[in-house]
Amino acid sequence: MYNLFIAYMLWFISGFGALGFHRFYLGKIPTGILWACTGGLGMVGAIYDFFTLPRQVAEANLREEIRNSLNGPRYAANQNLNWRYAEDAQSRIISKDSIEQTILRLAKQNKGIVTASELALESHVSIEEAKKALEKLVDQGYAELRVRKTGTLVYTFPEFMDTDSPLEDF
Repeated sequence: MYNLFIAYMLWFISGFGALGFHRFYLGKIPTGILWACTGGLGMVGAIYDFFTLPRQVAEANLREEIRNSLNGPRYAANQNLNWRYAEDAQSRIISKDSIEQTILRLAKQNKGIVTASELALESHVSIEEAKKALEKLVDQGYAELRVRKTGTLVYTFPEFMDTDSPLEDF
C-alpha cells in the first residue's frame, strides 16, 4: 500500500515535484517521465500534484487492492475473465459478472421479481440486451413473464419468491 508521507517526501526531494519521483512511486510511469523531462510541466503540474497528492495516493491504493484481489489464491492465470473499463474519467478496472449472475442476484434481492430496466442498470447493458437475456431464461423455463396492471413486464423466478405473499398487482 502506498503511503502519503512517502509520496510527499518524494515530491519534496524531486525538486518540489519537478522530477516526478512521486509519480513513479504511485505507478504513474508515463507522467513521471513527462514530469522529469519538462520540470513538472513547468512546475504547474508539480504544484497541482501538491494539492491532489492525497487523492492520487488513495487512487493508487485502490488500484493496488484490485490488483491484489485478482492475484489472490482464487485467481488462476488461465482463467478467462471478462473485463471492462468504467466510462468515468478515472478508468477504474471492474470485474463484469455474467448477465445471468446479475439476473439471479437481482431476483434474490427482489424476492423473485426482475425487470429489464433494473437488469440494464445493474449490469451496464442496454435495455434491449437485458430483455433478450431475460426472455432467454423464460424460454429455458427458469423464469416466467408476467404483466402488471400498470403494463410493466416483470420476470418472476419462482425459487426466489416468497410463497406466503401473493403477487398483488398482477
